Amino acid sequence: MKPDVVVSPDPGGAIAAPTRVHDLIVLTKARLNALVVATSAGGYYMAARPVDPATLVITAIGTGLVACGAAAINQVDEREIDRLMMRTRRRPVADGRMSPAEGRAIAYTLAAVGFGLLWLGSTATAAVIALATFLIYALVYTPMKRKTSLATVVGAIPGALPPLIGWTAAGASLAHPGAWGLFSLMFVWQLPHFLAIAWMCREDYARGGLPMLSVIDRDGRLTGLQAMLWAATLVPVSQLPTLAGLATGVYAIGALVLGIGHFVLAAGFARRPTDANARALFYGSITYLPLLWTLMAIARSPF
Repeated sequence: MKPDVVVSPDPGGAIAAPTRVHDLIVLTKARLNALVVATSAGGYYMAARPVDPATLVITAIGTGLVACGAAAINQVDEREIDRLMMRTRRRPVADGRMSPAEGRAIAYTLAAVGFGLLWLGSTATAAVIALATFLIYALVYTPMKRKTSLATVVGAIPGALPPLIGWTAAGASLAHPGAWGLFSLMFVWQLPHFLAIAWMCREDYARGGLPMLSVIDRDGRLTGLQAMLWAATLVPVSQLPTLAGLATGVYAIGALVLGIGHFVLAAGFARRPTDANARALFYGSITYLPLLWTLMAIARSPF
């Protein structure tokens, strides 16, 4: 539920004449939150035996609404920073097209409706995890971004929780190692992905006064090294679904191949931390994840 790091740099700054509908899409990062919805649905699918389509849809919609609410409150709270950065200065609250009060009202309404859907339509545990995701993102990660580059690691926690929302919506226990295998997979994946984005957007982050690693690390060597180390960690972590009995050996082999390919891109960025290599890692990461989840779904174990 950390939509600013899971897919791409926000496209909102390139709009010449935003409409009201477009402003709502940008405020809630609705397009970027598609991955949040997908991973919550993936968590449900991996746990549910059998799959109930109605619960799956309710879980996906509820999770998406909470994620959109979190994105909206983030933009309200960061409106002053957004005004300083080229890629975010046209966001509706930062640009003055929407008041902070209106942005907050939209954010809390979406989050409340999403929470209610999860509570009534799936399980109380799923709803509580969604609420925790919203609170960590809004109250911990967002203010922490202004103070330390470690916010990236903290922010990966809410970004890794959607599969657990889906998992518990299916009635599965959090004591099952498969739940934490999915969480770990999403947690580790975000870090090289975001480091690639941070390097490409380092000048913008510097303008916004955000102490990202890419801003502090002038030559990019530490940024590249961390991306490579996290990508290396992702290779064994991606095997956890098989070790936990969620997926067959077909998934294990495919995950290994995908992981090695992803690592090669991260190693290239570490060797030469250029924008081109960061972009290659970025696109590689957003190709890697859907392929991995698709493979996992296809090779799901019949437990």
